[in-house]
Amino acid sequence: MHDGGWWAFIRYDEQSDKPAISMPMLRRALRYAHPYRWKIIAMLVLVIATTLLSLIPPLLTRDLIDNALPQKDVRRLALISLGMLAIPLATGLLGLAQRYFGSTVGEGIISDLRTALFAHLQNMSLRFFTNTRTGELMSRLNNDVQGAQRAVSSTFVDLFSQVVTLVSALIIMLRIDWRLTLLAAVVLPLFLIPARLLGKRVRAVVREQMTLNSEMNAMMNETLNVSGALLVKLFGRTGMEIERFRTRAQRVRWAGVKNAMYMRWFFLTVSLISAVGTVVVYFVGGLSVIQGSLTIGTVVAFTAYLGMMYGPLSALTNARMDISTSLVSFERVFEVLDLPQEIQEKADAMAAGQVAGHVRFDNVSFSYEPGENVPGAAAVGLAEVSRFSWGGRGGNVPLSQEGGKLSRGARETTAPAGSQNGDPEGPLLVERDDTGELQERRWALRDVSFEAKPGQLVALVGPSGAGKTTITYLLPRLYDPVQGGVSMDGVDLRDYTLETLASQIGMVTQETYLFNDTIRANLLYARDGATDAEMVAACRAANIHDFIAGLPEGYDTVVGNRGYRLSGGEKQRIAIARVILKDPRILVLDEATSSLDSQSEALIQEALERIMQGRTSLVIAHRLSTILAADMILVLEKGRLVERGAHGELLAQGGLYANLYETQFRHARAAEVA
Repeated sequence: MHDGGWWAFIRYDEQSDKPAISMPMLRRALRYAHPYRWKIIAMLVLVIATTLLSLIPPLLTRDLIDNALPQKDVRRLALISLGMLAIPLATGLLGLAQRYFGSTVGEGIISDLRTALFAHLQNMSLRFFTNTRTGELMSRLNNDVQGAQRAVSSTFVDLFSQVVTLVSALIIMLRIDWRLTLLAAVVLPLFLIPARLLGKRVRAVVREQMTLNSEMNAMMNETLNVSGALLVKLFGRTGMEIERFRTRAQRVRWAGVKNAMYMRWFFLTVSLISAVGTVVVYFVGGLSVIQGSLTIGTVVAFTAYLGMMYGPLSALTNARMDISTSLVSFERVFEVLDLPQEIQEKADAMAAGQVAGHVRFDNVSFSYEPGENVPGAAAVGLAEVSRFSWGGRGGNVPLSQEGGKLSRGARETTAPAGSQNGDPEGPLLVERDDTGELQERRWALRDVSFEAKPGQLVALVGPSGAGKTTITYLLPRLYDPVQGGVSMDGVDLRDYTLETLASQIGMVTQETYLFNDTIRANLLYARDGATDAEMVAACRAANIHDFIAGLPEGYDTVVGNRGYRLSGGEKQRIAIARVILKDPRILVLDEATSSLDSQSEALIQEALERIMQGRTSLVIAHRLSTILAADMILVLEKGRLVERGAHGELLAQGGLYANLYETQFRHARAAEVA
């Protein structure tokens, strides 16, 4: 048997975490129910009415046995029969109304939670997404949010219903016969035993199930998207991935089996205790009937109410476990909502209509490694977050192990999106902190200063890992500098609203991303109110309109997952058209066309030259023609700006740029001329 064998299902674990219900978190969870308070009140009133109606049938049964049948009273028999029919009908109708209010509240809460979670994730920095598996986020948005919804609309309502039933049944039982009621209460302390023995283990298994499910979802997301499936097939790793998935699925399976067995043991113990109480009442009640102190109908009715007492009591005994396990879902949602946002907008941030496009970097230093001087970067991904405040599985463990090897999905380094080999750009520098102690930090940029005047073309060149991509990430505030500042028109970027930056800065990245939607929808993502004429003009400028017009469905053609139905050149030209439609004042682009055929490269190059006209442009240049057209060339090496100037000046210096020209650009120029 997996995980310690059969004995693991029934042994008492002294090391299990103690039952804990955090009142602040409980109050925070209940705040999501506050907008629906009147519907919740209506639902609770209906619960009370339904419960009270369910208490009547045993009394009718007693009247039937003790009065109607012995007295042969047909009228009384008819009324009792009508009551037996009317009560379930009324209970059913009230149940429908209760279900309506319950579903309205539950679905409202799940919608509010999902929206809050999605909005918070949308405002997270790029650093967060480079360190968090998408499948884990999907698990939080779906499984955990649904668990939180069940906690409000089901768990708490059920507990309220059980309390009403228990109290009402006890009142009626005391009125029927107080001595039998006291006798039935003798076994009540025994109901604490199963909760003490099994409650904490069930909670731990529920948390384990949630974590294992999120890990399995993460793996499915990685391997079942187009890029992941292509990678698996190209490297012939289908068998390995199936085995990895089987391993994770087995873990989920055994967690489910353990949970089922614990619950079975719990209900078995509770049933035995209830049976003991019922047997005692039957025996003593039977003796009372024989002695003539009680009627048969009274004993029958009393035993019916006995079930109404023991059933809710069993549920309430397990209430602490139910609430705490239900709150696990809220806790997993809240830990995402509580993640600090690294890129924040100031309360008094300014909005700018049209900017001139004057860009300035002042002694900018940046590292992808989180630190105290990087606001909000201390917890850059979900793997860094302690999963459960009361301890247990999880904690601040950034790396996961499978079979002695680091598992895929564990965070080894904090790297920029698109960086090679998962390694951060820049050198590993050793510096002294304020106390004089040596501190190691891998800097992507170090003391970089330059200025791009409105309308200028600035070309970024340098070897791989020099920091070129990092500069393009800092300008639209995908990250903030660790030291120094970046300004636009003399105003620090952090003083602008994020909407202003997004509207004034356009990016064309090397890896083009398109939504699985129509070409029209992907283009209008840049400017929702654009007309068809403006969209067509942008596509003509990007040299892609003729291709789109030749498609059977034209602009309504669906591009497929990540745009895989289109070629690389076609995707990149659509991306260029999207930026043209946005009409930004500042342009940031990666001019990578090495993977494209010569015709696509020529079309893209012509489109880029057209889009750069009259705009301040920062270009990671791969073509000599772009470098020659640049107003200023910035040469980076190991995160530092080592050279700047025009083409001729840099060649005359005989430094890094001259070396790059001899090894890369001269041959590229010859190919262009040919």
